Amino acid sequence: MSASDLLRIALLTYATKPRGSVVHTLEVANALTALGHTVGVFALDKDGRGFERSPQCTTHLIPTAAAPTGMDALIQQRIQEMISGLQSVAQEYDIYHAQDCISANALLQWREKPQSVPIIRTIHHVEDYESPYLQQCQERSIYEPDLCFCVSDRWQQILKNDYKIDAPRVTNGVNLDRFSPVPSGQEATLRNYYDLVGAPIFLTVGGIEPRKNSIRLLQAFAQVLQLYPKSQLVIAGGSTLFDYQSYREHFFQTAQALNIDVGRSLLLPGNIPEADLPALYRLADVFCFPSLKEGWGLVTLEAIASHLPVITANTYPFTEFLTPNQALLVNPEDPEAIAQAMLTALNPILTQSLVQNSQSILSQYTWQHSAQLHLNHYQQCLRRRNEN
Repeated sequence: MSASDLLRIALLTYATKPRGSVVHTLEVANALTALGHTVGVFALDKDGRGFERSPQCTTHLIPTAAAPTGMDALIQQRIQEMISGLQSVAQEYDIYHAQDCISANALLQWREKPQSVPIIRTIHHVEDYESPYLQQCQERSIYEPDLCFCVSDRWQQILKNDYKIDAPRVTNGVNLDRFSPVPSGQEATLRNYYDLVGAPIFLTVGGIEPRKNSIRLLQAFAQVLQLYPKSQLVIAGGSTLFDYQSYREHFFQTAQALNIDVGRSLLLPGNIPEADLPALYRLADVFCFPSLKEGWGLVTLEAIASHLPVITANTYPFTEFLTPNQALLVNPEDPEAIAQAMLTALNPILTQSLVQNSQSILSQYTWQHSAQLHLNHYQQCLRRRNEN
């Protein structure tokens, strides 16, 4: 590759905490950097701590002020903060690529005229907003970029049918240097630190929120407890712009009604340090992810790489890359079906089969391949602009 083929790429993300799109941003940034391109990651840094695992490229951490009351006001503020961060950096990039609605709106407001810089957005999934302002922001972030990517066939079809947009698909990946069944030596310490004294241990990652289907998973776990009273459900993560307060209240009311002991049977460690997460997978017996809506579900790949049996929803996008002999695919709206899968996953013969059959997936989803797909579309986008 000649120097003239190398690109300067700005990747924008709304947070520094490892949610799915943030992980996607950092891993693609690393893979693009490894190919010789100049990458800068712009990120809103809410707590001033930056990334726990810094990417191998330049980072522009953008400070944020205290959150105002009301979601509309919060999003307006975050967009303006991202714009300020862009304006403070003299570096010019060939491509500006937003991973979310906030970053895309900031870029669209920041560029001086429609053709001044190319703007790309990855649409991981589309939200159902009640707020007219949030809906308007989302639609602008879909319709106005020069090019949109998506990460699954399902969302590619939705964008084509509902928005009349042809969005090329760029794959996700999994970092096998981080996620594997090989013990790191942290396991005993972390078992004590997180109070993982149960047997078996069911793990999910993503926090308590509606689309993660947390309440139905809790109801399913209550059924498992009747047969395995020493079992534990660990719900890790949870950093998000939305507080889902009413849903969380319903979740804890449900736990109380089902007599689930929070702190003993149900563990809620919150955000897990990135250094701890691979070992946490290895400490679990089963990974449960009956999510109702995902762009892809990176955590399922991380669990597979960690040699865990996986339970997930029998819907897209999971069925794009998982078959019934690679994961237990269940009706996510049926707590009894989820509970039955949790019990079935404890069968050691079945577990071994699921783990063995799922390993072939990993070679199909690498960040190196994802980066190359990004580059192909970046270069096509630039060629089209030059021709015009």
